[in-house]
Amino acid sequence: MPAFLGVEESLTGRRWVGPAPEEDRLAEAMAQATGLPAPLARLLVQRGVPQEDAAAFLAPSLRDLLPDPRKLRDMEIAAARLNRAVERTEKIAIFADYDVDGGTSAALLIRWLRALERDATLYVPDRVGEGYGPNAPAISELSRSHSLIICVDCGTLSHDALAAAGGTDVVVLDHHLGGETLPPAVAVVNPNRQDETGELGHLCAAAVVFLCLVEANRQRREAGSAPLPDLMGLLDLVALATVADVAPLVGVNRALVRQGLKIMAHRAHPGLAALADVAGVDRAPTPYHLGYLLGPRINAGGRVGRADLGARLLATDDPLEARELAERLDTLNKERRDIEAAVQQAAMEQAEARGMEAPLVWAAGEGWHPGVVGIVASRLKEATGRPAVVIGLEDGEGKGSGRSISGVDLGGCVHRLEDEGLILRGGGHKMAAGLSLTIDQLEPAMARLSELLARQGAGADGPRDLRLDGLILPTAATVDLIEALEQAGPFGASAPAPRFALPEAALADARVVGEDHLKISVRTAMGQRLDAIGFRLADTPLGRAMLESRGGAWHLAGRLEVNHWQGRSRPQLRLEDAARA
Repeated sequence: MPAFLGVEESLTGRRWVGPAPEEDRLAEAMAQATGLPAPLARLLVQRGVPQEDAAAFLAPSLRDLLPDPRKLRDMEIAAARLNRAVERTEKIAIFADYDVDGGTSAALLIRWLRALERDATLYVPDRVGEGYGPNAPAISELSRSHSLIICVDCGTLSHDALAAAGGTDVVVLDHHLGGETLPPAVAVVNPNRQDETGELGHLCAAAVVFLCLVEANRQRREAGSAPLPDLMGLLDLVALATVADVAPLVGVNRALVRQGLKIMAHRAHPGLAALADVAGVDRAPTPYHLGYLLGPRINAGGRVGRADLGARLLATDDPLEARELAERLDTLNKERRDIEAAVQQAAMEQAEARGMEAPLVWAAGEGWHPGVVGIVASRLKEATGRPAVVIGLEDGEGKGSGRSISGVDLGGCVHRLEDEGLILRGGGHKMAAGLSLTIDQLEPAMARLSELLARQGAGADGPRDLRLDGLILPTAATVDLIEALEQAGPFGASAPAPRFALPEAALADARVVGEDHLKISVRTAMGQRLDAIGFRLADTPLGRAMLESRGGAWHLAGRLEVNHWQGRSRPQLRLEDAARA
């Protein structure tokens, strides 16, 4: 296919690729039949939405899309055991992972139990000292004073650790890939168990917990028990976990996030409200806010601070405690960014020296903080369009995290490495995974992982390809159009926001704003203006070229958004790339 707008190499070194002619024909037919704007019709075509389903897709109903919890194995058993613990006032412990998904999962359970005037002991392992998932000493200690332990966002592969529970019942609510056998537990609810259909494999752990609470409420209703805790008010937590855990925003996930964002806008939960305040979120939240502003701050506790801070923040009803915890997490997030910057620079240099065109991009370094390797892996993935793994080495052993691209199951490949004896431990889900290995295993394991990822198509697209959804003129880039496009959202993993090209845009102004952001304005022949913002682009070849330019015509590429400033709303392009026209 010819390069879109003839751009073989942009200022970021990429080749532009546009929509296929067949997509344009189908989009035109849908626009004519439905009256939808052409860019929205094209987006629906690319999402695989048939013309007759367009209206339902643009207005997803959680009532219609929420699956029956009983479709998941062990769900009825898990919910019944939870209800029995409530009715008998048993002591309950919640063992949660230290990331956003684990924290929100724990908070969901704590809030549900609090509505029934019950409480629970929260235990979140230390990332450095204890590592991921249940460990035998912690489970053994909890079993001494609790009759039920609920593991959330972990536990599916923790056979030895859960065996340490002895006579204490264990329930696992998880979504990570399972092995051939299940751990010793009363119930293991996991859409990614090997004996599941995989139909709900895209759910994060918080969504699994939410479904468990739906089933628990149903059992309480059938038994005539009261009260029934409100679950709709908890969807803000599910939305946060879904976005932060990079779960694909398709099917019920899309409906969960869409409804959860509405709940979050009401600021009913003190923890989320306080976190939004310290993060500077001063309007209705979007997936961007969840993934890039709120999520990283919650994760900061598990990465470089105290592991349970995020879960405690999300569970609290005390505004003063919420403010204190949010400020602590904000401070830890600043520390995390400093550590991350040093590791990212070293990892990028190493990855560039190794080559960016392989199916897998990876880097490993002595002393790299285990709390930031996952974030750096995300940066490498974004920069290269390849799955990426970053590993911190210490005392002859490495602990690493990986992030994948749409359509490539990284967690399954890492799990296979463990089965083949190429790493010490490993697991995860399609978009993210963790592993540990010895230094001697490093090179062979990465070579094998690259081979497995290549079989799924990783590296098939050129690393320079930038896929565009079509052309748009500045006069057409209106707030109304952007709001129409957002009906197809929310946008995120497996459902990216559409990316457009503005052809032959006349550059009217270019300047640096903030520390290193590029702000430009383009004008049409009729004098109409469209602003564009390129975050962290000022000190890049793209930014320098535009700052040094004195007018001229440019092809611009990016995503449309609404800029809210001083009570006014204006269309804006989130600039990603550019080429001289």
